[in-house]
Amino acid sequence: MSERNVLGGELESCGEDPITGFYRDGTCTCGPEDIGLHAVCAVMTEEFLEQQLSTGNDLVTPRPEYGFPGLQPGDRWCVVAARWVHAYQQGVPAPVVLAATNERALEIAPLEWLQEHAVDVPDDPGRLV
Repeated sequence: MSERNVLGGELESCGEDPITGFYRDGTCTCGPEDIGLHAVCAVMTEEFLEQQLSTGNDLVTPRPEYGFPGLQPGDRWCVVAARWVHAYQQGVPAPVVLAATNERALEIAPLEWLQEHAVDVPDDPGRLV
């Protein structure tokens, strides 16, 4: 069974460069091994990366032994839902790609909060007009 996104659709890819996901498959799939719940597909910003570093979550320093390249602004990454919520509460949440955010994020993050920071672009951008 495929996992769903927070909009109820099929979970889309979050990022391939760098390759993200708990399972490093490009998606925010949350299996039983993912106790941290890496469910939110977030677009890194300088402010979010700094906030994460200040709370002990270093997303910038490469850790090749874990297949982690280190992130920079603009990268998409499956972040732990609780860490995204904490950043939201501190006023520096990263933008969110809803179609690539696992529905399990809703166990921790209210949909309204995620929608406030959504950066999804529809398949038909003409619908934005």
